[in-house]
Amino acid sequence: MTAVEKKIILDDVDMLALLGMKDSNLKIVEERFNASITVRGENVMIKGVREEVELIEKIFKEMVYVLNTSGKLKKGDVETILNLTVEGKEIIDKDEYESIVLYTKHDVIKAKSAGQKNYIEAAKKNDICFAIGPAGTGKTYLAVALAVAALKKGFVKKLILARPAVEAGESLGFLPGDFREKIDPYLKPLYDALDDMIPSEKLRSYLEKGIVEIVPLAYMRGRTLNNAYVILDEAQNATDMQMKMFLTRLGVNSKAIITGDITQIDLPSRQTSGLVQAREILANIKGVSFVYFDRSDVVRHRLVKDIIDAYEKYNGNNK
Repeated sequence: MTAVEKKIILDDVDMLALLGMKDSNLKIVEERFNASITVRGENVMIKGVREEVELIEKIFKEMVYVLNTSGKLKKGDVETILNLTVEGKEIIDKDEYESIVLYTKHDVIKAKSAGQKNYIEAAKKNDICFAIGPAGTGKTYLAVALAVAALKKGFVKKLILARPAVEAGESLGFLPGDFREKIDPYLKPLYDALDDMIPSEKLRSYLEKGIVEIVPLAYMRGRTLNNAYVILDEAQNATDMQMKMFLTRLGVNSKAIITGDITQIDLPSRQTSGLVQAREILANIKGVSFVYFDRSDVVRHRLVKDIIDAYEKYNGNNK
């Protein structure tokens, strides 16, 4: 039979914990197959007959999943994974595999609700995806995870994350520092999400080289964004003209996710929210998807759902 080769890239995985002391976990896998397994840094090269190569790839994915969810990978875990996989069984089923967005060094980022699963599928299938819903539903965090995954896999060459600099009860003019220092607090949630997913030194390098940009929405004007994953967060505070400007920046081989909560618009009353308007204008365009979240998708503290309900009830009674 003809031998095939498969390269697996294991980004942000503790390779020592995965392979075991003196490669003890790796040796357990090697003993069960004729295929050769070569590890160089975060790259695993498998060479052998197709059936074995596919099984070994699946075994490594299971090993990474167990390591990242439990924080350790023991000899018994590896043997259990081997036995189940060879028997055609899996620790996590196909649906759960498909809901995984990104493996980080200490976690697995995946869908935690039906709404999040729909969101991930829509973002993968469409070049422009709108995610609309209340706070705490993971809109921004998953958008950043999808973008980081695309960068790591080489699908895009850069990430651009933007937010409108709209004042919500505070004036920029009264904040200390220069413009960059004034604007950074608005962008902090995007930095926080990236910091969870990319090691600090690598993230610093990406920012210095312009591979990752975190900017106010106004900085997007006049640009054409090729080979990029672009995120517009808090889009309910983008005006109609800003939304059009943002959407028309998209270039060749690029994708965009636009997130927002239309119940938290901070624009002056005379200005139209670009997010609200986009729902009407773009609803029937192929390649553009709209995903809506509700309280059942909230993944923050359990009280967040109750708080959302209480405000919705209050607003309903005072209309």
